[in-house]
Amino acid sequence: MAKQGKRLKAIVAGLDQEKSYALDEAISLAKANAKAKFDETIEISMNLGIDPRHADQMVRGVVGLPNGTGKTVRVGVFARGPKAEEAKAAGADVVGADDLAALVQEGKIEFDRCIATPDMMALVGRLGKVLGPRGLMPNPKLGTVTMDVKGAVTAAKAGQVEFRAEKAGIVHAGIGKASFEAEALVANARAFVDAIQKARPTGAKGTYVKKVSLSSSMGPGLKVDVASLSSGG
Repeated sequence: MAKQGKRLKAIVAGLDQEKSYALDEAISLAKANAKAKFDETIEISMNLGIDPRHADQMVRGVVGLPNGTGKTVRVGVFARGPKAEEAKAAGADVVGADDLAALVQEGKIEFDRCIATPDMMALVGRLGKVLGPRGLMPNPKLGTVTMDVKGAVTAAKAGQVEFRAEKAGIVHAGIGKASFEAEALVANARAFVDAIQKARPTGAKGTYVKKVSLSSSMGPGLKVDVASLSSGG
């Protein structure tokens, strides 16, 4: 751990901690500083002017990143009959009904995204205490309770990212890997920011996007100039 500390200190020493970098510059620096022995994730964090404890200030949704996340997403689908077959054909990793529910109850959750057809929600609802805390509960607003099983599975596999504001009004997500081309990461970052802007709740007053930072998994945080986040920035 000491060695990691020295490495991080050396990186931080070479950065202006007070400067707000343009998005493309921040991404280039984050990529350059991602020197771990694994392909680090580039992460964006946005501090919003909201209080998620109020229903009219909650920010939640999904966004498809144009260049994917670089992460393999395991998809579980609750469905029966033709819809179960549709899910398997679309590439779902785990498909089932009562049998899948039994596995989940036992703590055997072998998926990162959970999709269900509407008729399965009575069954899935009983798994709320297991799936809820893990952020896996299917939700119509997120497109994970749907009859379009094929579309939902394909979107999840292609790099769709779920976002939800935390108590402090912060939303964050991985927008790709350090091995991605900088242009691909910039496009992903802008797609994420656009989705957050469009999800602005009616109860949000004043400045909506207060602060934005970018980092790699093991790297320091970099302040991002909010004005550079728009497509024309």
